[in-house]
Amino acid sequence: MSELFSPVRLGDLHLSNRIVMAPMTRARAADDGIPNASAAEYYRQRAGAGLIITEAINVGPLSAAFERAPGLWTPEQSAAWQAIVSSAKAGGGCMVAQLWHAGRAGARGILAGREPLSPSGVNHDLGELQVWGLLQNGAYVRINATHSRAMTHADITHAIDEYRIAAANARDAGFDGVEIHAGNGYLPHQFLSPGTNRRTDAYGGDATGRARFLREILAAVGQVVPLTRVGIRLSPYADYNNVADPDPDETYASLATWLNGAGLAYVHLADTNAWTGAPDLARLLALFKPRYTGPLIVNAGLSPEHAAALVAEGSTDAVAFGRLFIANPDLPERMRQGGPYNDLRHVGLYGGSAVGYTDYPFLPHDDGAKAAV
Repeated sequence: MSELFSPVRLGDLHLSNRIVMAPMTRARAADDGIPNASAAEYYRQRAGAGLIITEAINVGPLSAAFERAPGLWTPEQSAAWQAIVSSAKAGGGCMVAQLWHAGRAGARGILAGREPLSPSGVNHDLGELQVWGLLQNGAYVRINATHSRAMTHADITHAIDEYRIAAANARDAGFDGVEIHAGNGYLPHQFLSPGTNRRTDAYGGDATGRARFLREILAAVGQVVPLTRVGIRLSPYADYNNVADPDPDETYASLATWLNGAGLAYVHLADTNAWTGAPDLARLLALFKPRYTGPLIVNAGLSPEHAAALVAEGSTDAVAFGRLFIANPDLPERMRQGGPYNDLRHVGLYGGSAVGYTDYPFLPHDDGAKAAV
């Protein structure tokens, strides 16, 4: 397990260990996208991670797939994040903001009556899209996605600028960097896939054209945050949100080659299908490792032992843990000792109070246990 506890540099991000807190939607913001003050405690508790990647943060008012997910498009949202980042970094954490636009995975009911945006207005499969809302009785439930409309050139330009503004707000809030969420069937992923991108202009067509939206996002973000502090999350084989790429190997071979020269802090490969019993990690590594030689994070529902083996053999530089980090705020220390690990409780996973959020126990001898009481 010692392999996970050596420091590593990802671009200009300096990690004290190789245990990364994966981005996980928790949906506890106010209805104006301002994150709840309790998020400061949530992230502070988990500051032992070498890198904290925040929950997905909306870049604009039309980007939400989960009601009450936080935003970073207003000064007020940025100010709230500043207090959260300060709390986490006081505990020694390195922290990046994951920037998110859900695109067609949305619904009028959580977008103030406005239509979700998408590359091409593909709407035949709305039942496959993951959209969640908060009921008046406090229950957090999956709701029906509603029809999206194809983005105009003006919409595309505006969305790209939203990423730039959100990245600048993240910088001003004190984040060490940002991560572009380009996986899980969200808007950049939708542009990458010919199943959801049927455009015939410069943002569609072959793999190069379909990647233009993502490349322009990175260029815009790079104007306000050095690309050596920018990561990107990809999930080439994900079934989530039915992105329906008939040939992801072709799409991502091209993208991996381009990313190899882009100068980013890291690429974060997410094996989303691992949670449904069909892991793709070996396939992901076989696709990327020959083409991309930069810093790499993998996220695949791995055990600590498997994660350590991947680092030891050089398959990845760091490993991101999601559900384990929700249930075990002191996860690095538990991993150092070989457990035990708290079980994940589904109550409070999305929305709600401190229950299922900041009330998971620490190891008895951990100083964090006293701070969490």
